[in-house]
Amino acid sequence: MQNHAQASKAGQPVPWKVQPHGEIEQIDAGLWTISGTIHVPIGLFPRRMTAVRLEGHRLLIYSAIALDDATLETLEHLGTPAFLVVPNDHHREDALAWKQRFPAIQVVAPGGCVEKVSSKVPVDSTAPALGDPAVQLLPVPGTREHELALLVHRATGSTLIVNDIIANIRGTRGFGGWMQKVMGFAGDSPQVPGPVKAVMIKEKGALRKQLLEWASLSNLRRVIVSHGEIIEQDPQGVLRALADSLE
Repeated sequence: MQNHAQASKAGQPVPWKVQPHGEIEQIDAGLWTISGTIHVPIGLFPRRMTAVRLEGHRLLIYSAIALDDATLETLEHLGTPAFLVVPNDHHREDALAWKQRFPAIQVVAPGGCVEKVSSKVPVDSTAPALGDPAVQLLPVPGTREHELALLVHRATGSTLIVNDIIANIRGTRGFGGWMQKVMGFAGDSPQVPGPVKAVMIKEKGALRKQLLEWASLSNLRRVIVSHGEIIEQDPQGVLRALADSLE
């Protein structure tokens, strides 16, 4: 999938720019997240990276962020980074730095935004063979293949991992916090953010159907979002409410 220009881009050194982040948090067997913040025009914005261990002691990294040396060393003890999922074209910032740090990692992006992601980092695949039946990577319906989600199945239940289609930011303050509420990223409950509805979601019916399908998973334990708190209380009910918000 790489062309010559893309391949040469990977050889241009870029800084490993570490922004504030916390420690690795284990969510389930072979499933971890790291939350941090990033500077955006409206101030500090929360973000989250998720790591999933695949068969063969390999790691899938979803929405990567640059980590400090100690945290990165801990992560590498958990497995070998094998897949780097750039879940949409707004989450490209640290992707090239990761590719340069781990040259063998396969970069994965949604089919609908390969060109934009490739402007930052060469894309290897839109539908990789993960080699683990317990982990499913799928394009989110209704987004014109501009967003990728993950379903991770474990003995304790399933975890849904999404990127921008759901936000769950709480406790915001100041002008930046007010703007996050206005845009639908923050509030008293999980939301489909307004900018995502306006720009990414082109078929609300298709996304609504997918949210209801996820809500029908009786063993769904949680929903991990890239921006905000993990949804662990009644995730099925939350997904149904989000589906209703798209009517």
